Amino acid sequence: MRVLMIGDVVGRPGRNLLRRVLPKLRKERDIHFVICNGENAAGGFGLTAPVAEELFAMGVDVLTSGNHIWDKREIYQFLEEDPRILRPENYPPGVPGRGWGVFQCNDVPLCVLNLAGRVFMGELDCPFRAATRVLGQIGDKIPVVIVDFHAEATAEKVAMGWHLDGKVSAVVGTHTHVQTADARILPQGTAYITDLGMTGPIDSVIGIKKEVILERFHTQLPARFVVAGGPVVLGAAIIDIDPASGKAVGIERIWEVNDETK
Repeated sequence: MRVLMIGDVVGRPGRNLLRRVLPKLRKERDIHFVICNGENAAGGFGLTAPVAEELFAMGVDVLTSGNHIWDKREIYQFLEEDPRILRPENYPPGVPGRGWGVFQCNDVPLCVLNLAGRVFMGELDCPFRAATRVLGQIGDKIPVVIVDFHAEATAEKVAMGWHLDGKVSAVVGTHTHVQTADARILPQGTAYITDLGMTGPIDSVIGIKKEVILERFHTQLPARFVVAGGPVVLGAAIIDIDPASGKAVGIERIWEVNDETK
């Protein structure tokens, strides 16, 4: 089973790049399932139903998210209606949507679990206990489990990798928009990378116009964030999984700049 995991899509530039490259990538690399973090896909902040449908039409199978999923309230109802859109599992009970789901990949069940970190983030329930609880609910019937851990601190992400090594197929970090170079298979068979990076404008500050961010750092005054233009990078990873055991057998990170997409 070959799974493509795509880092945080930033606004229209990120979506335009996926529209151009994802169908070709799925075919050329024999991708069986695509998971994409879409929490920044609508104007750089949040997600809307039309943008989600746009990403599904491109070939995305499941959308994960993080703290910015709540930025556009119109998505709240859609979170309840479409099981293909996930928000972090460790939000308090009663918030819209779901944090995990079971999907079919070539007639093989596959679980996707979305978690959010707490270090330098919001005051959420413990992601480590949430992961253990969900795995207890899933049991041994679904060996393939893929985790998007949306977190700021590298130490928290590394700790989650060790916590889940041998218990899930992959732990992939999102949120920082900066790809890390530590993709590997952990000793018990879990694929791991601290952060996929983003799918968005590379001549920017994590997807936002650099002039806006530099002015904010210089003055400490609030400024309206605007998604940058120019060359767009695809931050992603391809993970190969043995569907019988759920163990990962390979992970390849992708960091490709496309100069033609604006």
